[in-house]
Amino acid sequence: MNDLHNDAASLIGEAEGISRRDLLKAALGTGFAAAVLPVSAETVVKTDSDGLTAGTVNVTVDGYPVPVYRAQPAGKTGLPVILVISEIFGVHEHIADVARRFAKQGYLALAPNLFARQGDPQKEASIADLQKNIISKTPDIQVFKDLDAIVAWAGQNGGAADKLGITGFCWGGRITWLYAVHNPAVKAGVAWYGRLLGEATPNTPKHPVDVAAALKTPVLGLYGAKDTGIPLESVEKMKTELAKGKSGSTFVIYDNSGHAFHADYRPSYVEADAKDGWKRALDWFKQHGVA
Repeated sequence: MNDLHNDAASLIGEAEGISRRDLLKAALGTGFAAAVLPVSAETVVKTDSDGLTAGTVNVTVDGYPVPVYRAQPAGKTGLPVILVISEIFGVHEHIADVARRFAKQGYLALAPNLFARQGDPQKEASIADLQKNIISKTPDIQVFKDLDAIVAWAGQNGGAADKLGITGFCWGGRITWLYAVHNPAVKAGVAWYGRLLGEATPNTPKHPVDVAAALKTPVLGLYGAKDTGIPLESVEKMKTELAKGKSGSTFVIYDNSGHAFHADYRPSYVEADAKDGWKRALDWFKQHGVA
């Protein structure tokens, strides 16, 4: 089936004069990263696009077209905006589905390919290769600049600039905390199991715990007690730093979950906690004016 899909895409590209690079961008929101295969197909949630405008748009940042998976109620304007920030695996089927879930709730949901300049995360054979070849080479400052441009694009394309929220998973959870500090226009954030501590590097000079006291935006952290990569000690350190500020941020810890409990395409998925977290996320955004 994949070979047929690839052959068809090649024929379309040749017929319309589309480059291979453009074809890859057009495929945003499809497939899964090689590093997480095989997919747990029996638990994958599939949200249709009925009543939605959904697909890839490009937002130019310093002359570079950043692909963004966009989903929104068809024909609507003045929509609250949600930035959906992916895990290290990029904007694959699950992330696009999450964007459609938000769109079904009335949001303009934007899931950008923030690794576009560094490579294609879906092709890396292992998580180690992905970290080495793409993630470690993606500067936070580049990510923030891309997101700033995407927010500006949203305001010019049906989004309400005063109703901006952000959510992210794993790598995207870390970015959620950081971008909420970077951009004061963000009214609320929901960080799913994003790393809180880390080594300072030229590309990642600060981590959430370093900026927590300065945070003014309320962020809801959804974390798993069994997450071996993000121990509860780091959550406690984050709470201590948050207490020095007045953001109103808080955590929900799921005792029965580890990392990636929302990822319905992986064995780590915990349906009950994922559904509870999703409801809490929607309530959090509504509570803080992102609706």
